[in-house]
Amino acid sequence: LSSGINAEYGGAPDDWIEKLATLYWFTIEFGVCNENEDLKAYGAGCLSSIEELENCISSKSKKLPFEVDNIVTTPYPITTIQPVYFVAPSFNEAKRKVMEWSQQIPRPFTAHYNPYTQSVELINKRSNCIKMIRDLANEMKTLEDAVMKLVD
Repeated sequence: LSSGINAEYGGAPDDWIEKLATLYWFTIEFGVCNENEDLKAYGAGCLSSIEELENCISSKSKKLPFEVDNIVTTPYPITTIQPVYFVAPSFNEAKRKVMEWSQQIPRPFTAHYNPYTQSVELINKRSNCIKMIRDLANEMKTLEDAVMKLVD
């Protein structure tokens, strides 16, 4: 999730940087989700403070649904315990919603996170597109080979 949000900063217009910083705050720093019907903290700020951890799973703090459009416009304190957390249905759902929302960020190029190299690649030239198409074609061949070897 962190690498995905960090990748979105590149080329984002100034008015979107604050939204991305707020999204980072409520996910990477103070993220909470449901897992197996239990409230779980995944944010570093929650996990690094006993007081914050107790607060995020207690009824003392406000819990709101994980809706990115609401998250990015919510002010937050930086020197006190958080009064509100956005709870995702699951960690994977939080990642999906963040990546889906980030597609609307206007930028003059496309960025792609390469999990093999763990880096962000710009797709801003024809040669970058051709390389990505070839990589995808190779992945599809590998997948096709695996499917053909499966027995029904």
